[in-house]
Amino acid sequence: MRLLAAFSLAFALAVTSAAAQTAPPADSVPGEAVFAVSGRGWGHGVGMSQYGALGQAKEGKTYDEILAYYYSGTQLGRAGTKEVRVLLAEGRRAITVFSAAPFRAVDAAGVVTKLPAGALVLTPELRLPPSVSPSTGPLVVRAGKAPVSLDGVAYRGRFEVAVQNGFLRVVNYVGLEDYIQGVVAGEMPRTWPLEALKAQSVAARSYALKNVLKGKPYDLYSDARSQVYGGIAAEQPQSTEAVRSTAGRVVTYGGQIASTYYFSTSGGRTASALDVFGFSAPYLVSRPDPWDKASPYHRWGPVLIGARTVQAKLSASSRVLDASSVTTPSGRLRSLTLQTLTGSTSVPASLVRTALGLRSTWISMAVMRLDRPRGTVEFGSSLLLTGVARNVTSPQLTASVTGTTWAVVGPFERASDGSVLRSVQPTKTTRYRIEGSGATDTVVSQVLLVRVAPRVRLAQPSEPGVLSGTVRPRLPGVLVQIERQRGSSWARVGETIAEESGAFRLEVDLVPGAYRARVPATDGFAEGYSPFLTVDG
Repeated sequence: MRLLAAFSLAFALAVTSAAAQTAPPADSVPGEAVFAVSGRGWGHGVGMSQYGALGQAKEGKTYDEILAYYYSGTQLGRAGTKEVRVLLAEGRRAITVFSAAPFRAVDAAGVVTKLPAGALVLTPELRLPPSVSPSTGPLVVRAGKAPVSLDGVAYRGRFEVAVQNGFLRVVNYVGLEDYIQGVVAGEMPRTWPLEALKAQSVAARSYALKNVLKGKPYDLYSDARSQVYGGIAAEQPQSTEAVRSTAGRVVTYGGQIASTYYFSTSGGRTASALDVFGFSAPYLVSRPDPWDKASPYHRWGPVLIGARTVQAKLSASSRVLDASSVTTPSGRLRSLTLQTLTGSTSVPASLVRTALGLRSTWISMAVMRLDRPRGTVEFGSSLLLTGVARNVTSPQLTASVTGTTWAVVGPFERASDGSVLRSVQPTKTTRYRIEGSGATDTVVSQVLLVRVAPRVRLAQPSEPGVLSGTVRPRLPGVLVQIERQRGSSWARVGETIAEESGAFRLEVDLVPGAYRARVPATDGFAEGYSPFLTVDG
């Protein structure tokens, strides 16, 4: 074991090298890192913050003022009445279409089949009762006096049912305004102020028209890949009022419909499209957003994530020891650099967010790790614990013998890169951990178990046929075994009991060779061995 001064010198030298800053000393092995992630906001952060719109509406802002703030330099315009095609299902082996009133289906040849009220089950053969022959697809299912539903969810408009690679695909042809009615209530709570719902209506309408899919037999997805669309079941009177009172209204920039990204919560500032998506748009820039404080996700965390989880979720080649962030001008994560046992790798922010299940990329990551000493620590010896405590406020080393009650040992010596060290002198096997404050709450590292062995010594024989020695700390009644080396192994030659003073004495058949005393693991101590004692002939 090195002296404390030698360790301190090595630590001071290590902070001059980025490669060495988070590596454990030679007589330690990397411990298990814990990553405490705290953050702000929910969503990608570009465009309109929905909770920000709520806050502005509560302050008396109108929907056009809200939109003008989040989409800088834009104006309101009008879009003509339009029908959109929304993908409801694909890759299905069967679907159930239902209507409470008679409805009809029209095949590709124009043949109309009248269908009674009730359920119609379709498979890729596209058979329509009462015929036993397949119909020529695609089929268009049209409503009668009641809407048609797909698997229990009712929609306005009509369905196109087509066969694609042996599976069914269902597309809802629906008027734009009817589509927006099925979107707004799913994207924003219906109990929010009408002006916020109006802003959401215009943003959703603009986004749909601007982000029509290219090269596909449909314009939009019905999920978060486009916008969440719930059909008639999602509609609510308040949101429908907001849609109808802004009918045809869209956000424009330079005479063109703007791509009106929106999301839940900014955390206090929106992000630019350039920072998040990699393209620049003059109306999608980072702006202060103090209105979203009502959101439960304005600030969140810490979320504790273990190193093994990070390795698995981010597909790192080996165990993750450390991580450092590269941020954008708006404070959000651009990429995360992982330090592993075999090297470093960079992971883009979008993958970090989705793989680790984070609410946004505006995050602060605290890293805590205590490195494991090799072997046991002998009673009475000092040990230099090293590790990492980055982005942790006032990190302290705490200790527990039982694992239930923790006591503060004291603060660490810290380097600018987050490396930490502290000298300890455990009196028995002890658990250690780092405790500190993250962005919003207390954070703790994984527990490090330091095994302490008693200090066992054999004395040179002072009388023929007798070996004696001491055990520290004094462990009255502890078993002491005497062993003699035989080739590459050790053989027991006798055993005795330590006295109150910690001394022991054993009469043995002394022959020339190497001897040692062994104390088995007992009462908070690992097994301990004395240094070799050579007895000459």
